[in-house]
Amino acid sequence: MDNKKKIILYPNAERDIGFEMAKRVGQMLEERGRQTVMCPMFEDYPNDISETGYRPGILELKLPEAELIITFGGDGTILRAARAVAGSGVPILGVNMGGKGFMAELEIGDIRLIDDVAKGNFKTESRMMLDVEVERQGETIYCDFALNDVVVRGDNKVIDLMLFGDGQRISHFSGDGTVIATPTGSTAYSMAAGGPIVEEAAHNIIVTPICAHVVQAKSFVLMSDRRVSVELGYRMNNPAYVSVDGGNNQSINSGDIIHVFKSERYTRLVRLSNRSFYKKVSEKLGEKP
Repeated sequence: MDNKKKIILYPNAERDIGFEMAKRVGQMLEERGRQTVMCPMFEDYPNDISETGYRPGILELKLPEAELIITFGGDGTILRAARAVAGSGVPILGVNMGGKGFMAELEIGDIRLIDDVAKGNFKTESRMMLDVEVERQGETIYCDFALNDVVVRGDNKVIDLMLFGDGQRISHFSGDGTVIATPTGSTAYSMAAGGPIVEEAAHNIIVTPICAHVVQAKSFVLMSDRRVSVELGYRMNNPAYVSVDGGNNQSINSGDIIHVFKSERYTRLVRLSNRSFYKKVSEKLGEKP
């Protein structure tokens, strides 16, 4: 590791109360000669705004001096960090202080492994991400990217959806919506909607209907180079939205087309333990050994 760069501590104040765990880890790292910077997740944005109106977060502004980011919270905290650092090559180590924490590498009882972090004794794993574009009457009105998933849902009412892969129809159904997930996101909303669990480091796109009203509407696991399109139909002209990684809802109208495809961005997650993917899934889902 580069001793001139710093390890960014990124605690979620709602999970790491008083930043106690972040402070403890920071002290451990400092005692081992590593430089750290505290960067709370909900810290106010700076006042400077670019000409485009975009206001970078504190974490983004710290990236040039960062060699590693350690998050303290749940998967949502990791997702938020991933959005800030995507494509930068800066790895993320998650300390789980939330619920299931599928993406986090360490539990609170594993903090002793911070010694390995200080020495640089760890591996990283690249996770694919998705780009999303909303097309309205031939124009792109919204763009975003996801580490976990892109969700198209009705606003408390059933909607009409047509799903396509590279322009070929996959399915047409009415229901609550659909989840388009990465392998990382396969253990989140996609799994809850009945989708398959896919090994996290794989490169696939998982398409899973949500409460479809036709028996034939099933999950599909596609190659990563497919371009998935979701068209909001007119048969049930109800309010709907797109949500990316559980973030803000983007309203969509009948006739809008949501395009989802593999992003050039990626997220690097730190791996310290030798737990297999299968063991981790069993532990997180509460199965007996």
